[in-house]
Amino acid sequence: MRAFHGQMSDNQPIRRSLAEKQKQLRDLRETLANMKSHTAASLRESVQKRIRQLEAELAAAPAMKAPAARGRDTGDRAPSRSPRRRPERG
Repeated sequence: MRAFHGQMSDNQPIRRSLAEKQKQLRDLRETLANMKSHTAASLRESVQKRIRQLEAELAAAPAMKAPAARGRDTGDRAPSRSPRRRPERG
């Protein structure tokens, strides 16, 4: 059976918010700290790799948000449309 567009099984990366990424990073660090000494090296390396990826994404996140926020802070703009007025009764 084929998946319809947008279904979770479409082999697309899961989009996570900044808070979710921070939580995942905490969980992975805790997992790495709790690993036993006889844990497979490949598993340990994959967790460390994902931690490095998340740290890089979180470090880049404030830099990506700064230009967008700077553009919105201009308070001297006129409203995009005029407010609605009631029809005159006469």
